[in-house]
Amino acid sequence: MGVTTGSRAGNTHLGSRFVAFVVVIVIVLTTLTARLFTLQIANGTYYNERADLNRVVLQPVRSTRGLILDRSGRPLVANVPTFTVKITPADLAYSRRDAVVARLSGLLGMKAVDINEAVDASPGSRFDPVRIAADVPEDVARIISEERLQLPGVEVEVEARRDYPRGPLLSQVLGYTGPVDVEELRSLREKGYLTDDVVGKTGVEAVYESYLRGQYGVQQIERDASGRQLQVLSTVREAEAGATLQLTIDLKTQKEAEQALKWGMDAAKLKRGVVIVINPQTGEILAMVSLPTYDNNLFARGISSADFAKLTSNPNQPLLNHAIAEQYPPGSTYKIVAGTGALADGKITTGTRLETRPYLEIGTDRFVEWNGRGWGMLDIYGGFSHSSDTFFYQVAAKLGIDRLAYWARQFGFGRPSGVDLPAEASGTVPSNAWKQDVFGQAIFPGETYLAGIGQGYDMVTPLQLLNAYAALANGGKLYQPQVVRQIVGPDGAIVRPFAPKLIRKLKADASVLRVMRVAARQVITSRHTGNLVDLPLVVAGKTGTAEFGTRDGQGNLPFHTWFVAFVPKNGDAAKPDAQLAVIAFAYDSSRSVGNVATEIVKYFLQLHYDLKVDLRDLKNILPNGGN
Repeated sequence: MGVTTGSRAGNTHLGSRFVAFVVVIVIVLTTLTARLFTLQIANGTYYNERADLNRVVLQPVRSTRGLILDRSGRPLVANVPTFTVKITPADLAYSRRDAVVARLSGLLGMKAVDINEAVDASPGSRFDPVRIAADVPEDVARIISEERLQLPGVEVEVEARRDYPRGPLLSQVLGYTGPVDVEELRSLREKGYLTDDVVGKTGVEAVYESYLRGQYGVQQIERDASGRQLQVLSTVREAEAGATLQLTIDLKTQKEAEQALKWGMDAAKLKRGVVIVINPQTGEILAMVSLPTYDNNLFARGISSADFAKLTSNPNQPLLNHAIAEQYPPGSTYKIVAGTGALADGKITTGTRLETRPYLEIGTDRFVEWNGRGWGMLDIYGGFSHSSDTFFYQVAAKLGIDRLAYWARQFGFGRPSGVDLPAEASGTVPSNAWKQDVFGQAIFPGETYLAGIGQGYDMVTPLQLLNAYAALANGGKLYQPQVVRQIVGPDGAIVRPFAPKLIRKLKADASVLRVMRVAARQVITSRHTGNLVDLPLVVAGKTGTAEFGTRDGQGNLPFHTWFVAFVPKNGDAAKPDAQLAVIAFAYDSSRSVGNVATEIVKYFLQLHYDLKVDLRDLKNILPNGGN
């Protein structure tokens, strides 16, 4: 009886467990069925679309960057196909990263640390490709492509690279492109820029980036589970090429300016120099040379750390455009301000004669004449042509520092010229208010003297100074200098035609400016500039010598030399019809015996006008001709 009772109890227990198991199975199956119904029937369309989105994505299609031409249509920039190696961090397992980076290091000739830094410093997400190397040789690109399975996350793409066939000749004007950095991407991402994009970094490449970049297109592509592209399904929007920039720069004139500057720098053993050529009637810059310079192809191809360090450590700053980004004391070229202002304000007339002496005194301070003896009685023509310091000390005192500052600003000093290039300096125009703000005191009388001859606090860029003389040469119109003449769309239509940009008309009577142009011609005819008067063309201009720095053991200050000139169209400097103005700046000309800048301009004019005479004279540069 006990056994029978136990068997029934056991069977009952097993039956209960079986029933419970069946119930659980029914519940699970019911739940799964309901879930499947929800997924496939009730929300089937939605999840099908989600599944498609997992393998079908929209991908940007890069546009072709616009070209850059000189004013005659000669190409200055080209787009060339090149192989680029990129890494998508999400596709590269951390456990394999060291091996992959080591292999790429050997193939690309890069340091492993540089590759890792590029990946880790990427401004995008782990799913965005990171450019590791550009301008990769074809044989190396082929090897990397063939080792695709051993190099997960690594891709080789064909991209267009900027090529600058003129090399250093135009680097300061054209600039270069480079990978977008974190700071740039913050402002550019909303404009459609990608983490592996390139952007203009300097020069017109940077200023006109929005025109040159063009409009990216969009494609619908299919990818596999690993994210690799399988096929292009459709083109949502075609890419539109960037616009073409036609510069105001004339390639021939640029070469002539560079040749003249190199000759002068070599002859005088200079470290830095500038030559700029402009059309006074329009503000078009025909040439702009700043030496030393660099080859922008180095950056376009992916500059090495060693090459970059060499450029940045050079004390003469080859990466800096000294024509616009540096400011220097203008010396006697600045006498155009005091002369024009004093005539316009009625402080002097063409009949006013002032005594020029060996020096003027204010208290115990002596303000000397540059020749040490003076010139006797001089009017504005003689004062300007002989560049008499004591004449212009007195003129500046008659004007006063604030009116001198007013006329300086009329000529464009003390603020950027507005040229369409980056990093332009403002210069300095001293006044009572300026000195009060900076030093907490008013200008001293002796500082007014110095301001009248372009010393003391006065600071200008070479372009500002040239533009001031261009305004004198054209009859008083101060134009905004330009290096881009017009912008042409990809369809050949002109997007932005050229138009001179007038900043202001000088508030000086035409007769005043005529006097100063004639005085500038007398600078040449008085032979203050040596044999420049012997050129078979009419030139007017002004020299300048500007001291700076600290005195040497003999108490002498180093000095820069300047020469700015314009060429009247019909040989009459009195007329405001000059089509060309040029400036040369020779940094630290202290070894020279003459005005190096004048010799540079003279040689440029000889080349530009194809003069059948060679007036270069090394004796005007170094003692004994450098022997």
